[in-house]
Amino acid sequence: MKKGIHPENYRLVAFKDMSNDDVFITKSTVETKETIVHEGVEYPVFKMEISRTSHPFYTGKSKLVDTAGRIDKFKNKYAKFQK
Repeated sequence: MKKGIHPENYRLVAFKDMSNDDVFITKSTVETKETIVHEGVEYPVFKMEISRTSHPFYTGKSKLVDTAGRIDKFKNKYAKFQK
């Protein structure tokens, strides 16, 4: 490995899945401004929309999460091209 290219500021960070409130702790260099108390310990928190506990590939459940209405926007935009 090359020397001096890897970050030095690894620390424990809580990653929170906002779709199901699952929290897991891992080392990361991600910058955060918020903190969370998990199992009595305070960690910096990084909020995510989807993680291994909510992604259909890992859960085996086909669940469509469309928070911004992107599918409807797409269908409306390209409806005029249908034959």
